[in-house]
Amino acid sequence: MFTFGYRPATVQTIALGASTDGTMTALYHDTVGETSQFEDYTEIVSSWGGFLYPAENVKFLYKLVPLDVATPLDMRAPGGVTGMSALECAVDELAYKLGMDPVEFRLRNYTERDMNADLPYSSKELRECFRQGAERFGWLKRNPEPRSMRKGHTLIGWGMATGIWEANQMPARAEAVLMVNGKLRVSSATADIGTGTYTIMTQIAADTLGMPIEDVMFKLGDSDMPAAPIEGGSWTAATVGTAVKTVCEDLAKKLFKLAKKMPGSPFAKSSFTDVVFADKHIQLKTDPSIAISLQAVVNSNGGAAVRETSAGLPKMLQQRKYTRSAHSAVFAEVEVDEDLGTVRVTRMVSAIAGGGF
Repeated sequence: MFTFGYRPATVQTIALGASTDGTMTALYHDTVGETSQFEDYTEIVSSWGGFLYPAENVKFLYKLVPLDVATPLDMRAPGGVTGMSALECAVDELAYKLGMDPVEFRLRNYTERDMNADLPYSSKELRECFRQGAERFGWLKRNPEPRSMRKGHTLIGWGMATGIWEANQMPARAEAVLMVNGKLRVSSATADIGTGTYTIMTQIAADTLGMPIEDVMFKLGDSDMPAAPIEGGSWTAATVGTAVKTVCEDLAKKLFKLAKKMPGSPFAKSSFTDVVFADKHIQLKTDPSIAISLQAVVNSNGGAAVRETSAGLPKMLQQRKYTRSAHSAVFAEVEVDEDLGTVRVTRMVSAIAGGGF
């Protein structure tokens, strides 16, 4: 994406207000962004504060200026990275003015609701992200006084910030095939742009059918495969992952039906809820020694592979009642050479709650 596009430049003006006890009372975020003369490229830059901070007095502005440049393109987390970094720097400045720890200030202004849409979050474990991240990082040892932490000519700074991004899901389909050699092939017409789609889907399929990863193959990148949306919107793991889990569960039910019909089957009088898929076998929950291998099941199918195609669909009616977001707390250590001005990020801890519904 860095070969033919760029993240648009912005000019951001942020003003925050708080009472002496640390309660944020005002939040103003004004953004001027660039676009080309022939297209309007827009991003969500200014309104992130409304997702995180319940200030009573809020104003968000976003303006575009057409310039003699090519149209900007979506970079990772379009608008979010741009707006959140500026906002969180301002929040830190306010916490310092109040003499409050940045984590304490964010906890003081914590909200379980998306203030922009006036909806509750379907899931928000940001408090736990703060706790675990601070503990792993050793945040309690931080000296809040600027320039107080140093090593020779090197200044050491500790900082933290909140992260938030949408947790969306789209419809998708997937196919799962238990092949004649006992290995599993799962496919969907999605893509992998370096975000680990191959690995994630292989793990989900392997876990669902109780198979080792080396016996599972995930195929993608062909429009002849079951339909999936574009690789974008940060929805691929939730979207295609749901389809993969669903199709593997449906395949498991089909395999269990075949196992019940096998001569002398120990599952003849059992139901699907009585068994578990583990170690490449269908096992009785109450007695794992009573089992049939997946290889034996596919062998009993007349030497033909066992296949299933299923769809993973969002629960739209339920999801409309909530805002679905991933949340994170990020802690970083930065060293600055006072003589040379060089900057090094030497340590970072991220605690992330995936969110969704």
